[in-house]
Amino acid sequence: MFIAIFSVIAPVLLIAGIGNVWARRGWPFDTQMVAALSTNLGVPCLVLDVLTRVELDMAALGQMALAAILGLGFCAGAGTLALRAVRLPLSPYLPSLIFGNSGNMGLPLCLFAFGEPGLALAIAIFIISAVFNFTAGVAIASGQFSAKALLRTPVIWALVVALILRATGADLPAFLANTVKLLGGMTIPLMLLALGVALAQLRPGGLGRAAALSALRLALGWGGGLLVVTLLGMDGISRGIVLIEMAMPVAVFNYLFAQRYDNRPEEVAGMVLMSTLMTFALLPVLLWLAWGGAPPPGLGAVSAG
Repeated sequence: MFIAIFSVIAPVLLIAGIGNVWARRGWPFDTQMVAALSTNLGVPCLVLDVLTRVELDMAALGQMALAAILGLGFCAGAGTLALRAVRLPLSPYLPSLIFGNSGNMGLPLCLFAFGEPGLALAIAIFIISAVFNFTAGVAIASGQFSAKALLRTPVIWALVVALILRATGADLPAFLANTVKLLGGMTIPLMLLALGVALAQLRPGGLGRAAALSALRLALGWGGGLLVVTLLGMDGISRGIVLIEMAMPVAVFNYLFAQRYDNRPEEVAGMVLMSTLMTFALLPVLLWLAWGGAPPPGLGAVSAG
C-alpha cells in the first residue's frame, strides 16, 4: 500500500518541487505565459484528446458534472455561513473556500491514481469548477457578473467539440488527433511546474487566519465530497475521483483574482500556501479513502498520453 501511495504522490511532489526550486534559483519562468499557454491551448487540447479517445459512458460524465455542482454548492453555502458567523467579508475569502485546485493538482493525482479513465472523469469536474470559478468566482471577487466570460473560455469550446464528436461517432483526422494529443500531453507537467513556481513566488500574510481558513477549506472539501458520493450512491473510480477533486487545496486562480481586485491578496496567498501544504501532508489518507482501502489493479502502468 505504501508503494502504491508513493507512486501517486511522488510525481506530483517531484515536478512541483522542480518548479519551486527553479523559481527560488531565479531562473526565468514566465508565469503569465505558461498560464495562458495551459489555459488557452494545453487544457482544451487535453480535454478534447481524453474525452474523444478514452471510452467512457456519457452517463458517468453527467454524474460527475452533477457531483461537481452539488459539491461546489455545498462549499458555497457552508462557506458563506461560516464567514458570516465570524464576520469576515465574502469577496476575499469565499471563492477560496469554494474552488479547489482541481486542475494543477487534482488532474495529475487522478491520472496517477486511476489512469486515463480517472483523468477523463476528473476533467468533467475540472470543467464545471473552471466555468463557475471564472464566472461566479470572479463575480464574488469583483462584485460584477459577466456571462461573456463563458464564451471567452477555450475549454468550453473544446468540450462542445468533444461532445459533438462522441454523439456523432465521428473522429478527428489522424493528423489533427495526433497534434491535439501532443499539445494535451504537455499540460499536466506544465501545470505542476507552474504550481511549484507559484508557491515559491507567493508573498503570504496573516498566516494565523490563513491557516484557520485553509483548514476550513479542506474540511468543506472533504465533507462535501463524502456527502456527494453518499447522496449519489457513487462507488469505484467515480467515487474516488470525486473525493480527490473535492479535497484539493485553494486554487491559485483565487489568488490571482484577489490580486486583480485588491481583495486582501496576501491573505489569500497564505490560504493557497497553507492549504497546499496541509493537502500534501494528508494525501496518503485521501488516497486510502479514494481507493476504498486498496489501490486499483495495474497501478503504476499509467501514462499521460
